[in-house]
Amino acid sequence: MQNYIKYVMSHMLGPKYIDDMIRVTVCREFLESIKKNVHDQRPAWRIDAAEVDALCDSAFLISDHSLFTGTPRVELCVAVEIKPKCGFLPSSEFITKANAIKKSVTRFRMHQFLKLHQGEISKVSEYNPLDLFSGSKDRIYQAMTALFATPQNNFRIFLNGSLIFGGLGGGMDSSAVRSHETNTAIEDLIKVSGLQLPSFLELVSETIFSSGVLDQLLATQKLDVLDIEGAIHAYYNIISQPCMVCKNSGDPELLDQYSSLHSLPLEKRLKIVRDYLIASTAKDCSLMISFRPVDSGSTGSGYNSIFLESSNQSFEYKARFIDLDMKPLEKMVHYYELDQKIVNFYMKSDDPGGTPYDSTTRGTKVRKIQYHQ
Repeated sequence: MQNYIKYVMSHMLGPKYIDDMIRVTVCREFLESIKKNVHDQRPAWRIDAAEVDALCDSAFLISDHSLFTGTPRVELCVAVEIKPKCGFLPSSEFITKANAIKKSVTRFRMHQFLKLHQGEISKVSEYNPLDLFSGSKDRIYQAMTALFATPQNNFRIFLNGSLIFGGLGGGMDSSAVRSHETNTAIEDLIKVSGLQLPSFLELVSETIFSSGVLDQLLATQKLDVLDIEGAIHAYYNIISQPCMVCKNSGDPELLDQYSSLHSLPLEKRLKIVRDYLIASTAKDCSLMISFRPVDSGSTGSGYNSIFLESSNQSFEYKARFIDLDMKPLEKMVHYYELDQKIVNFYMKSDDPGGTPYDSTTRGTKVRKIQYHQ
């Protein structure tokens, strides 16, 4: 895991955006206490998703990016955590005609309807990852307003290291900072930072735009060239098992198309699966951006700075990617089955914003929701 982050993800995303991890020895009692804390905060449907292994003898120590290292508690530090999700639409020739909707509607959008049906969320988010990765200031801001309107577990705000807004990944948003607490949390943010909410979202948007922090993330996501519908065939060859997708397909045209993948040399098949799993890490990671106000013109801290013209304030910031876990090879079948389940359910749903999904037509609505809140 440490080598994967250090030599693969750091190379792909840029070493300045990834911190080194320190391996430390831990005892069972410590891990049991962590396990209890996690258990108490997680919803039932996520408890078994990532169990803490209390039998491990070591763990990784990483920085708390909701704070600046060494920042006294009396100083202000505001941080956001964003789960960008997949920032492009696939165009693989191996996507079947029945699943062609994947080429025009984002995976995030389609998955929202399945999550709503399963009780994992209470409403469908209007967030469009294509906006966040667009390179347009206006569309990035639009993405931020949509994330704020429906944070789920995709957007959080921290004030001096404490979560003040956003979810913990709970079912039906049950672990989120409650709505009646939202106004107080935002009022605290405004009081200590001097930023009104639109200005704060503008600060985050401007930082994402000017830093280009998402450029390499998008490039890494695009290592998934064939989509899971193509990569799954290379996977079955690697594990020397009969391809269940081909076995369950009665379409001669598709089988002929899939044969080109099954006849590839081993090295090419390995690369297809390897690139897909690396791209999966990039699609599922989080970005943390921390801010602290500074006097105009002050330098020497080693951090980047940004000037927000609308509020006439300067801020230092740091941006780091977290949750860069290596995806296990044995989950390839799960990824394929989940993909089919998401698309099949979405095709049965009534989504007026889905064909094709172009959030630019709904920007005004999202922004009005934001200001009302």
